[in-house]
Amino acid sequence: MADLSYTVPGLGTDDSVRLVETLQDRLHAMNDLQLTLKHAHWNVTGPHFIAVHEMLDPQVEEVRGDADDLAERIAQLGGSPVGTPGRLVAERSWSDYTLGKADTQEHLHALDEVYDGIIASNRKAITLAGELDPLTEDILIEQTRGLEKFQWFVRAHLERSSS
Repeated sequence: MADLSYTVPGLGTDDSVRLVETLQDRLHAMNDLQLTLKHAHWNVTGPHFIAVHEMLDPQVEEVRGDADDLAERIAQLGGSPVGTPGRLVAERSWSDYTLGKADTQEHLHALDEVYDGIIASNRKAITLAGELDPLTEDILIEQTRGLEKFQWFVRAHLERSSS
């Protein structure tokens, strides 16, 4: 990360750099997630198609908003948010989503795994932000709350009825 010429009052440059690096990773994750969710939306097939197809669009919209909030926080901290596909692919630590056209259950299982990774990484980012900046921590907590809700929606479709 480049030297920051300014940051928010009361937060040192070193701490801002650490936060910006962490938030950039989360920005990459949110940009990847919104594309992955839209990809699944376009490629889901089979029973429960319409329920899953329509469930994913609001998730895409909220995750897009989360990405924007992260990018704006990076800028507030004096950084320069990067949202380009090449940098996302080059800097991400996770594998690409591999499913194309597939049954709803296959996509839901794959999306559950995607949410597992993103939520676990967000929780690590929350821990760091909690040590450095409660305002950034608050953003990450709120976003993770939403991601956990969406994972719950996905998992509800995966549960089998006992009757």
